[in-house]
Amino acid sequence: MLNILAISGSLRAASTNSALIAALARNAPPGCRVSVYDGLGCLPIFDPDDEGERTPLEASELIDAVTRADGVIVSCPEYAHGVPGGLKNGLDWLVSRDAAVAKPAMLVHASPRSLFARAALAEIMRTMSFALCEGNMLEIVLLGKKQPEVESILAEPANRLAMRDALNAFADFIRAR
Repeated sequence: MLNILAISGSLRAASTNSALIAALARNAPPGCRVSVYDGLGCLPIFDPDDEGERTPLEASELIDAVTRADGVIVSCPEYAHGVPGGLKNGLDWLVSRDAAVAKPAMLVHASPRSLFARAALAEIMRTMSFALCEGNMLEIVLLGKKQPEVESILAEPANRLAMRDALNAFADFIRAR
């Protein structure tokens, strides 16, 4: 059983990125378990002086979750042409750890307009030594949709199949490493 950790880069209660991550967890194919990490908003601001024995519990929980995962999926909105601060802060807590080194990762998208954040996030994760699964992209357009419509779109058979196919391709990428 592959254990995949899914992280939404959005802290909004009605986030389409969080809805996409939750839908991936519900549509995990046999042999994969997708767990949603929802602690970004609880993380203290990264401070290198607080690493090691002083690492806050919330940061340790994220580091442990990434370490235990066979792979990581991130869905990220774009704010002012960049990666949201909460997600970047979470990634910063992983920088000096081995958790990210060679860890398979896949980016998924809920908006076709987040091109700057996609590029920035991919660069950040490559710099951190994540092994990005770059040939496999899942984009389900949820931008501007209200919650009932988001759930309806995510429940469409074609989108459920796209999610399973993306997860199966990511699982193959993880197993090949």
